[in-house]
Amino acid sequence: MRIDLHTHSTASDGTDSPAELVRNAAAAGLDVVALTDHDTTRGHAEAAGAVPEGVTLVTGAELSCRLDGVGLHLLAYLFDAEEPDLLRERELVRDDRVPRARAMVGKLQELGVPVEWEQVARIAGNGSVGRPHIAEALVELGVVSSVSDAFTPLWLADGGRAYVEKHELDPFTAVRLVKAAGGVTVFAHPLAVKRGRVVPESAMAELAACGLDGIEVDHMDHDEATRARLRSLAGELGLLPTGSSDYHGSRKTCRLGEYTTDPEIYGEITRRATGAFPVMGTGGVRL
Repeated sequence: MRIDLHTHSTASDGTDSPAELVRNAAAAGLDVVALTDHDTTRGHAEAAGAVPEGVTLVTGAELSCRLDGVGLHLLAYLFDAEEPDLLRERELVRDDRVPRARAMVGKLQELGVPVEWEQVARIAGNGSVGRPHIAEALVELGVVSSVSDAFTPLWLADGGRAYVEKHELDPFTAVRLVKAAGGVTVFAHPLAVKRGRVVPESAMAELAACGLDGIEVDHMDHDEATRARLRSLAGELGLLPTGSSDYHGSRKTCRLGEYTTDPEIYGEITRRATGAFPVMGTGGVRL
């Protein structure tokens, strides 16, 4: 089995619609794909209605968190999307995205970049506006050569010249809320140092003690030595090691299935989840 547990659609900051994403997952030879848009589940119904036969959809979200001033992301899988406490927190994060993005556009303008809010809104479309959309605007303007190049201290990285904070969850609260909604939590790209500051290993141990289920080991932003350290750390802490592409369509260079999760680990994730079931592909299922 080929299992990719971290992808994004136009419901947040990917370029494939949810339906296109599951069809592209089939074309890429995946057996299982998780849709984990940022702080939203808006793409789940469309994706579930289009899953091709032979592909299984895992519903999820990537939750924006912050610990001691350091941003981090938690992948949440197979939770009850209507559980009120978790839904309320996701909406707080989502509702803060537009004011934050507008403020970042304002900072860029102060830095002499001729970016306009209308340009960013066009790029975001119906998705949850975020830094990748602003980064793409910088690419269009020729300020940077790629979306990744915008995520530096010079521009949009945490603490960068144009960075603006947004409402984010305390990760311990996030783990508790996801578990209460029947879901499973995995720390996304925990040592992606090229993105900025990362939390110390001691914080990962504290999260594990609080109920964190796993850490994303195999990821494009982890080099070989980092993956080896994370795999060892997962063993030490009793965490599930996962692998994923973090696919964003054409917005990033990674491909669907570039990194994958072991079938036994996937089986344990589904065993632990009680909030929702994976969607078996028939091309006509609706949530």
